[in-house]
Amino acid sequence: MHANILETCIVLLCLSLSKTLQLNDASTSPEEWVCDGALLCFREFQRLSQLPVTGGLDRVTLEKMSSPRCGVQDAWGQRVSRDFTGRQLRKKRSPQTGEKWHKRHLTYRIMNWPRNLSPSQVHMAVKMAFQLWSNVSGLIFQELQQGPANIRLAFFEGEHKDGTGNAFDGPGGALAHAFFPFRGEAHFDLSERWTLNGLKGHNLFLVTAHEIGHTLGLVHSPVRHALMSPYYKKMGSNALLSWHDITAVQQLYGKQASLLLSELLKSVLLFTSPDPKGGSRTPQYCQGFFDAVTMDEDGTVLVFQGHRFWTVFNGRVSAPLPLHTRWPKLSLAIEAAAFSPLDSKLYFFKGRRIWRYSGSDLDPGFPMKSSDLGLPIHPDCAFFYQPLGRMVLFRGSRYYVLNPESLSVEPYYPRALRDWKGLPRRLNGALTRPDGKLYFFKEQQHWRFDPGKVRITATGRWAEKLPWIGCHTNPSLRDNELL
Repeated sequence: MHANILETCIVLLCLSLSKTLQLNDASTSPEEWVCDGALLCFREFQRLSQLPVTGGLDRVTLEKMSSPRCGVQDAWGQRVSRDFTGRQLRKKRSPQTGEKWHKRHLTYRIMNWPRNLSPSQVHMAVKMAFQLWSNVSGLIFQELQQGPANIRLAFFEGEHKDGTGNAFDGPGGALAHAFFPFRGEAHFDLSERWTLNGLKGHNLFLVTAHEIGHTLGLVHSPVRHALMSPYYKKMGSNALLSWHDITAVQQLYGKQASLLLSELLKSVLLFTSPDPKGGSRTPQYCQGFFDAVTMDEDGTVLVFQGHRFWTVFNGRVSAPLPLHTRWPKLSLAIEAAAFSPLDSKLYFFKGRRIWRYSGSDLDPGFPMKSSDLGLPIHPDCAFFYQPLGRMVLFRGSRYYVLNPESLSVEPYYPRALRDWKGLPRRLNGALTRPDGKLYFFKEQQHWRFDPGKVRITATGRWAEKLPWIGCHTNPSLRDNELL
């Protein structure tokens, strides 16, 4: 909810409460009660938001009020009403003490999906979100494609016959809301831009994980970095679940019997997923997406997702590590990466900036602004193109050619992406293999490009077809060859 709307709502709430009071002290005017009510409202909001408690609408408070958040009611509204009237107001989506599911195996169903994500991306994000909770509790979740389910997830716009005051408010503000057991529903604002990488939108995985917490019976947490904080968190260096989140769900559903403490820490902090065919755990990126991919001078594949990266050499994948452990001063997440064999340097791209590293050392003068080099902001992917001896960046329907020596875009660029016949827009990764072949990635698909033939020569699902990507696939599987 935007700041001016929330401010009005709080004042109206306080005014409403003041009018219902039975004033025993004739010396106290209704206006004083209204001011006291507003002051208490603001103080409670600030206290639970971990802001300086001033009781006034200062800049920090207004900015917090306008931050994207969950639409489920906070505790401060109930507390204010109780303190002023001596009774609890009935509010939508307010859990009762001990409200939980009385079984450990729950089903869920995705009713529809947003416009800018594919069904496979949505299914993957939702599966990851449910798994986050099952990793630390005694719960087991199963997706259903049809029929009734315990928990239903759906996208709506505006008023959606969900009760008074539950209409979505368009981009920004309340992104989603959920109902506690036993209704078991989570609703998401269809007008928001949903993403899986946090760029120009809201991360569907994180928001879904938060709303699932409500459907399990968890209320908002006063801990700032908790997943169940009313203000949605972002992918960063902190664990996805705080100990406050873990304790809350385990109080309702117990611990996962098979998890030792060390395994629990690993599942929360590293967040990997079981191999769907059984056996060893596979990297999380194998479940469907990554932010960038490249290969260094030793032939090691580097895969980037959020604030972490994996290395893959001869098909063997490392444990995930935070980016800053290898590249200090790098952004917490990146959009594109490319290694240049001309100068043995690694280039990273994020938003409006570019980082260049020699080994683990950030080169002097970096990060630089993309605009200073004539490059676009938010590139889709970057790679070194051997026939030109230049760096190439894709962005939307155009591509740019960068001279690594002069750090300038070559004349007559950008050009239309149709020069690369057969490649789709909005790729999320590209790299050149030792044999000179180029591999492009988008979601779960890959395209192999032969610079000599200047055309696509193979396509397929990279997690299954490319053993060097580190997803433990059968090495006998071959690409879908195109003659």
